Amino acid sequence: MYRSRRASKGYEYARTQNPTRDALQANLAALENGKHGICYASGLGATDAILKLFKPGDEIIASSDLYGGTYRIMVRVFQEFGLKFTFVSLDNPANLERALTGQTRMVWIETPTNPLLRIVDIEAIAQITQAKGITLVVDNTFASPYLQNPLDLGADIVVHSVTKYIGGHSDTVMGAIITNDDDTASRLKFIQNACGAVPGPQDCFLALRGIKTLHVRMERHCQNAQRVAEYLRQHPKVGKVYYPGLPDHPGHELTKRQMRGFGGMVSFELVGDSLPEAIKVMESFEVFSLGESLGGVESLCTHPASMTHASIPKAEREANGLKDTLIRLSVGIEDVEDLIEDLGRAIG
Repeated sequence: MYRSRRASKGYEYARTQNPTRDALQANLAALENGKHGICYASGLGATDAILKLFKPGDEIIASSDLYGGTYRIMVRVFQEFGLKFTFVSLDNPANLERALTGQTRMVWIETPTNPLLRIVDIEAIAQITQAKGITLVVDNTFASPYLQNPLDLGADIVVHSVTKYIGGHSDTVMGAIITNDDDTASRLKFIQNACGAVPGPQDCFLALRGIKTLHVRMERHCQNAQRVAEYLRQHPKVGKVYYPGLPDHPGHELTKRQMRGFGGMVSFELVGDSLPEAIKVMESFEVFSLGESLGGVESLCTHPASMTHASIPKAEREANGLKDTLIRLSVGIEDVEDLIEDLGRAIG
């Protein structure tokens, strides 16, 4: 066997190891108070890796209110390979206890949820899963590590779409997983290398750049979103407003206990639930841009029913409270008065 006369520096092939990716993985692990960070080419690439930890016949219980892409990969891809998925409203932990079966191997939650901003009690869910030896995964994308650390509350695995708040500038696509469990990390790293869904060094550099301003961006996102939500709450043409920073939000007190802020995402419905009116509002924005993503410095609006959650059947969306008229806002860091003026002009 040929052996180089030069000592290896530990980086033999970029899919397997890369120094910039290693730096980012260590950084993300530290942000989440975790031991291991593993990055993937997208948030769904990270989700794919987690689901590959399980085998045919295993059951996964997931939040009924979750990102449409997560629903799609679970139902349209992995269900075809024999995994079983049950979707339950997990803002009430008692619903989880009723849904558990002898085949349940993982519980997957988002909090805050996408797009209805429901809050799930991570600690309460973790007490249930730990007692049963079930893996608890928390998608922490909407909160970011600056506002919430699920591992500290009992989660086994944290997943992020780094594309969103961590990257922060809408110029990279990436996913990440953080865990304290050595065996889980070893298996995920094997999947990362064997399946090849790795981020490139330049994307890792961009994510590291974004992390440098995460704290100041998140503070401004939270401040602006609070003002926007309060403005929408008193607007005569706006019906329901979904934002955990509002005192009448069902998860307001829980949010104050498990998060360090209320986040930058706001969803709302117009009075009368008119789809043409909702479309007219989105077409009338000048500062808010129409886009599927979120978490960047710029403000975006999305129509979940036809965009981010279109893969979920209409009947299931509506049963979960996601109306065709819902508008989701990713509130950016622009001058908040400009954002409020834009909302007032568009809504009329």
